[in-house]
Amino acid sequence: MDLKHRLDLKFEGVSLEQAEKALIMLHGRGSTAEDILSLSRHLGLTGFALIAPQATNHTWYPYSFIAPTEENEPWLASAVEVVGKTVEKIMDAGIAAENIYFLGFSQGACLTLEYTARNARRYGGIVAFTGGLIGDEIDPSIYKGDFEQTPVLLSTGDPDAHVPVDRVMASAEIFKGMNASVTEKVYQGKSHSISINEVEHAKKVIFVK
Repeated sequence: MDLKHRLDLKFEGVSLEQAEKALIMLHGRGSTAEDILSLSRHLGLTGFALIAPQATNHTWYPYSFIAPTEENEPWLASAVEVVGKTVEKIMDAGIAAENIYFLGFSQGACLTLEYTARNARRYGGIVAFTGGLIGDEIDPSIYKGDFEQTPVLLSTGDPDAHVPVDRVMASAEIFKGMNASVTEKVYQGKSHSISINEVEHAKKVIFVK
């Protein structure tokens, strides 16, 4: 049995060859690349290539993101590798890291934060809708680099059935310590979904320069 994700990318927006910027969009558990791409119509982006990897069996890793990391291997390492290969494809098309943006929801938000924290540099921006860094405990030793004031938005509901608010806040602190410009937004009583308010806040904090 193959225990690795395939690089299966879906595209919308401007082609990579013509784009000024690129947005990597990571779907949640049980969802699809097409589902997360559909969010783009609410973002109103122009000049962006939109790229969404598809997880094998619609899940990036099998257990909760706060389970011991080894329980989610080798799927987690493979998921991080898929994001890395997506970044490489974008950069090979001539788009610099500072013009690469990330957006994820739930399991995809956790993967967004995990990849970028392991590979910190100046990016265009990072949006994590209801997610946190992965593991039963956060291990700061695996996170490397300097975000050089990359704008980062972490938003979540309180309470959330899958993502503890304290993990979101702890993840925000890690990013601040790595020189990211972090905005946290907590919505009381919000369901485990992406709200219009969150999308509008992402547009304001991340995409409008």
